[in-house]
Amino acid sequence: MRLSLLALSVLPLLTQSTNIVLSNDDGWAELNVRVFYDLLTRANNSVVLSAPAENKSGTGSFDIPATPLIRPCQFDSCPTGSPAQGFNASNPRLNYVNSFPVTAIRYGIQTLAPKFFGGAPELAVAGFNVGATEAAKRGIPAIAFSGTSGTPIAWTTTPIPTYVPTYANLSVMVTQMLIASGKPFLPSNIWLNVNYPASSSSSCSSPQDFQFVLSRINTAFLGTPADVMTCGEKRLPRERDVVGSNGCYASISVGRADTKGDASAEDQAVVFRKLWKILSCLPQAREEMK
Repeated sequence: MRLSLLALSVLPLLTQSTNIVLSNDDGWAELNVRVFYDLLTRANNSVVLSAPAENKSGTGSFDIPATPLIRPCQFDSCPTGSPAQGFNASNPRLNYVNSFPVTAIRYGIQTLAPKFFGGAPELAVAGFNVGATEAAKRGIPAIAFSGTSGTPIAWTTTPIPTYVPTYANLSVMVTQMLIASGKPFLPSNIWLNVNYPASSSSSCSSPQDFQFVLSRINTAFLGTPADVMTCGEKRLPRERDVVGSNGCYASISVGRADTKGDASAEDQAVVFRKLWKILSCLPQAREEMK
């Protein structure tokens, strides 16, 4: 189903404040994560950012102790010689870790969450990327968001590209819908992987243009167990096929943190029941259901 302006505006009012650790791959001073932080906070959540000091996209599961800066942070957001971990002087909830994404989100969970929340976070979100599986392994419900458009740009960039608020608003909506579904937000060892197609001023330019489709991470082969029944099928589309479809279709896959592969039909069904109000079917699936 297409996303309504009413749903986007009212949903934050229907959820209670949730303690969230936010991270990304692209660096703490990147515009996407700062806009995402602002919108999550405006949605009445208590959020702390713990992200790499520099762009660490593509570094996967590397994890080493943070070290002092031997060169300036991303976009000169902190000077050479800065400590291994640090924060924004005007907002101590914006934190960098001079290491990899996995290290950064663990620092957020183990060090920053007790400082700001008085205990473990209730939810971890990675936008826009790795880190979610690390949180899920530690028992924290987690969502990873990734967008097709854009490259890392400074938090001070103006004008703001169309895709930035579009992806951020969609991500807040998914997050708030999951929160509104009640605890436990996700089954143990489960994380969500959300992917967005390209967004520009002329195509998929508004959150209302998008539709979410429940998907799977990997290709299913002969003998692969059936998925949850949706759209008249017991086989979910691959996320890359959803994002690559004509139209503004975003994929939501249900993954296992220990294998980074697809979850069982039972766990997929739990997520389906929590998010069904925003889920739709690809056009070909709708045609087959007629």
